[in-house]
Order: sequence, then structure tokens, then C-alpha cells
Amino acid sequence: MSKSDEFTFRRAQVDDIKDVLAMIQELADFEKMSNGPQLTEEVLKRDAGLTGEQEDCEVYVLIDNTTKQTIGYSICYKAYSTWQGRYFFVEDIYVRPEHRKRGAGKRIFLEVSARAVELNCPRLEFNVLEWNPARKFYESLGAVDLTAKEGWHYYRVEEKQLAKLAQDLASLKA
Repeated sequence: MSKSDEFTFRRAQVDDIKDVLAMIQELADFEKMSNGPQLTEEVLKRDAGLTGEQEDCEVYVLIDNTTKQTIGYSICYKAYSTWQGRYFFVEDIYVRPEHRKRGAGKRIFLEVSARAVELNCPRLEFNVLEWNPARKFYESLGAVDLTAKEGWHYYRVEEKQLAKLAQDLASLKA
């Protein structure tokens, strides 16, 4: 368990984005999806509201107060449920391997949970790969696996298919 003064958790600033992108790649490598990240520095800055545009996500960093190094990050955003209204979705939580087992991941999880409460969100949601040992960590903090509990499956429509669907709509309207 970390001491409260061991880490600083804060919103990412422009100067943090290079570190965040490096950690996104580290996470992708860990998840065996090294070619996955397509995000650029400019896009992340824009989406985090760091360029003056509307904020689409909240990017946080965890700093080791002894070394002043960025050792972890989280990206979250508000989503919506027709059953309960807004909720907080965690896209990523990541702690660099050499800083794990120090309470850093728990600190990030507690901080984003507190942010959900601050936003009056009745729930926090996130995805974890089936084989990821972090599942036990999240379950120890009270997270419930909805696939096991309710049978929900998470789907995605990717860019090429989205374009095809938009073309199908255009054909319908023609």
C-alpha cells in the first residue's frame, strides 16, 4: 500500500503527453497488440482538451514523488446508460512494470473511482483482457465481471465497416 505522499496523481499537461504515449505503447506491447496504437501526440492533446478544443477524455498521470518520473497513467471519459444516466468509463489504467507492487495501480484506481463519485456517476466501467492477471486485482477492489455475471459481450464496429455502413445509408437515401 502506498503512502499518500509517495505519488502525485494529477491531470496530464502538455509536457506529459509524450510519456503517456510511450506508456500506451508499453501497454499495447504487454497486451500483445504492439501495432495497435495509432494515436498521435496532437490527437491526444486535442482530445484531452489541452489545445483549447472541447475535452473528450480525461488523461491523468501518476508521478513518483521521489524520482519525479511519470510511472503510470489513466484515460477516462463520461459515457451514458439509458438505465442510470452518466457513468465513468476507464479506457486505460497502466503502471510501468518496475513500479508495480507499490500501490501505484491501487492509487490510480482509487483516484478515478473518486472522480466518478465527484461526477455523480453511479458506476465505473472498464474492460480487461481475459488472460490479464490484473483481473484479480480489480475483483479484489469490488469490480464485477459482467460477462460472467450478466452475459454481456463487448462489440466494436471498426473504421472500414463504419464507412461501408455510411455508404449503405447513403444508398438508402438516394
